[in-house]
Amino acid sequence: MKSFEMPFSLVDEFKKFALKGNVIDLAVGVIIGAAFGKIIESLVKHLIMPTLGVLLPGEQGYLGWKLAIAGKEIPYGLFLGEVLNFLIVSLALFFFIVKFLGWVLKTRKEEAAAPALVPTIDQELLTEIRDLLKQGKT
Repeated sequence: MKSFEMPFSLVDEFKKFALKGNVIDLAVGVIIGAAFGKIIESLVKHLIMPTLGVLLPGEQGYLGWKLAIAGKEIPYGLFLGEVLNFLIVSLALFFFIVKFLGWVLKTRKEEAAAPALVPTIDQELLTEIRDLLKQGKT
């Protein structure tokens, strides 16, 4: 009988782990991050780098930047494109996470920290009783 209980307990434990909010949030974040990375990669490869290629000399712009050593070509222009891609993704993530989300979280904390505390009738009565008791003791 215990052999049947073990698989069910493992399945239950796995369900609890896999369906936790944090795991699902992480999965959604990874998927959105991958999609965001593709958008930035397309921006760099299809807009920014071709624009630089028009401005810079050469037939293919940065794609044609190659270094020849002992008959082998090293396409350092492609590497520079990937470095620029990384820098733009990093900059976009910095602005989104640190500046935008940091600002949103800061305003939420300020709103949560400064609620107007209006005492209830019970609290007012208890405060009056406390004050009267203090006056009677002195």
